[in-house]
Amino acid sequence: MGRLTFSYNVTLDGCVDHQEGITDDETHAHYTRLLDESGAMLWGRTTYELMESYWPLVARGEVEAPTAIREWALTLEDKPKYVASATRSDFPWNNSHLLDGDLGAAVRELKDQTPDGVLLGSGKLAAALDRLDLVDDYRFLVHPMITGHGPTLYGGLLDSSRRLELISAEPMRNGAISVHYRRAD
Repeated sequence: MGRLTFSYNVTLDGCVDHQEGITDDETHAHYTRLLDESGAMLWGRTTYELMESYWPLVARGEVEAPTAIREWALTLEDKPKYVASATRSDFPWNNSHLLDGDLGAAVRELKDQTPDGVLLGSGKLAAALDRLDLVDDYRFLVHPMITGHGPTLYGGLLDSSRRLELISAEPMRNGAISVHYRRAD
């Protein structure tokens, strides 16, 4: 069974606004490596729609982009993408699939069928899956900034605390820190 890894950008004050953080070559190369190591990507509908509006254009060369950003787009283009949605069933982006039925059962089956693991990139979906005890690992890129606004990581969506074990912490040249935690409880 593959592991479900929640991977996200977060500022020092917990902000997870997609417009905040460092979006340089080093950041994109970091996420490309994580995606290369995973067998699939999992998002909620809102995140999927945000991603599908831009990244396929970069992958096709319709949008100018530096090499590291284009490599991320190309890696993402070919990777299986799964979407948890109760309101949308058509996902035309290459290699995109709807998770049908009960969320917990569908994600367990996806983990079973993906030995290289699944990279989860949606905050609200992560909270829902964490409440079902399905998140195994957490890979956060902590950005050296304080934003003073939200949304914040999990935003009050968990019913109890999670104890985590530090696997690794690596500073990056841009000042961010890549941290890898695993559930300890």
